[in-house]
Amino acid sequence: MQITSSAFAEGGKIPLPYVMPGAGGQNISVPLSWSGAPAGTRSFAMAMVDPHPVANNWVHWLVVDLPQDSTSIPEGASGPKMPPGATELKNSFGAPGYGGPQPPRGSGDHPYVFTLYALSTPQVEIGRSAGLAAFKKALEGKTLATASLTGYFGR
Repeated sequence: MQITSSAFAEGGKIPLPYVMPGAGGQNISVPLSWSGAPAGTRSFAMAMVDPHPVANNWVHWLVVDLPQDSTSIPEGASGPKMPPGATELKNSFGAPGYGGPQPPRGSGDHPYVFTLYALSTPQVEIGRSAGLAAFKKALEGKTLATASLTGYFGR
């Protein structure tokens, strides 16, 4: 399975429109597409996390219940344009949906890791305010495959 973005290449810099206004951007959610899901995939989940030591696994985006026939999340989809049935959970900024990069000044380039999970279940039982640990626990035993894409941003 593979996940890509038309906005940046693996290991590339995340462009300004996709970062938070406080970091000079417009907080437009990143376009993502994927292929090669294994047989038996019944839904997808996706996480965007900043594992930089300063960020301490800051959650920028958690999505569950992406339909089994979905192959992308379009640019700016967070909110009303998500694939039907998909549910966005609360991010570390405290709101549901996408929260773009906004690393502290002077902390260097931060990695933003998008991880796509192919799941054996059509829905994930999880509360909308669940954090990263609960998200990962809810996917245990249901994950058929994963793919990741990392972009960087610093200021």
